[in-house]
Amino acid sequence: MSDSSPDRPAAPVLDVWCELQCPDCRTALDDLRALRARYGDRLELRLRHFPLEKHKHAFAAAQAAEEAFEQGKGWPYVEAVLGRVEELDRKGEPFLVEVARELGLDAEEFDTALIDGRHILIVDADQAEGKAIGVTGTPTYVIDGERLDGGKSQEGLRARIEEIAERLLA
Repeated sequence: MSDSSPDRPAAPVLDVWCELQCPDCRTALDDLRALRARYGDRLELRLRHFPLEKHKHAFAAAQAAEEAFEQGKGWPYVEAVLGRVEELDRKGEPFLVEVARELGLDAEEFDTALIDGRHILIVDADQAEGKAIGVTGTPTYVIDGERLDGGKSQEGLRARIEEIAERLLA
């Protein structure tokens, strides 16, 4: 069967339960970049939102990330916000719009999306699903039904994810 066949199996999915104001999620960025570099489109990395109450801008950041995905620059936006967690802590929602502008996204649309709440249902649904499967902190990864908690330590998680991905891709 050729790769261009419509019957080609879908890529395995790695759900990444993340919170954009979380220092542990920032630490996980190197692993996510490495996984994206290694697997490309053979492994679908899917951002799932799990804003924690202790971070007051996390819910808005999750909505902003959804707007970035809608505008075609989701992962660059997520990486930019996570890379500057302290600024998000200090500046709040204006920082989210500032990052959008820096990336060449429609900043006015970002501002409007944060005001009108058009992405709230996506964030709420992710959070509810996360709670239902036992996510308690971020980052948490789910691949092939296996939940891997990165909130305590990232140590060994990328190797475990790669092991599962290789099995699924074999």
